[in-house]
Amino acid sequence: MKDKNQSRLRRARKNRARITRSGQARLTVHRSGRHIYAQVIASGGQHTVAAASTLQKDVAEGLKSTCSVEAAEAVGKKIAERSLEAGVEGVAFDRSGFRYHGRVKALADAAREAGLKF
Repeated sequence: MKDKNQSRLRRARKNRARITRSGQARLTVHRSGRHIYAQVIASGGQHTVAAASTLQKDVAEGLKSTCSVEAAEAVGKKIAERSLEAGVEGVAFDRSGFRYHGRVKALADAAREAGLKF
């Protein structure tokens, strides 16, 4: 029997293959029990254009918790801001096999509101 993480990684591989064929930069999200992380990775997959997470002081200040929907929204706004500064405005959303729900959805919606197109 597969464990939860193996199943998630299998779903992530399938989605990443589709994104790679599209040739777009990708906004990838990872969530742990304590934090949420986001990166914009260039279309070739060679380097990270922008990154934001609840580990960073400027993102986490003023938040009650680093594992809440509010924290995910803060990370979404910050990643959109940083990727637009780097000149990337269109991305493909890579949810890393996580369900599009809760913190992952909050991050995506906040990034869209802040001007990132996907």
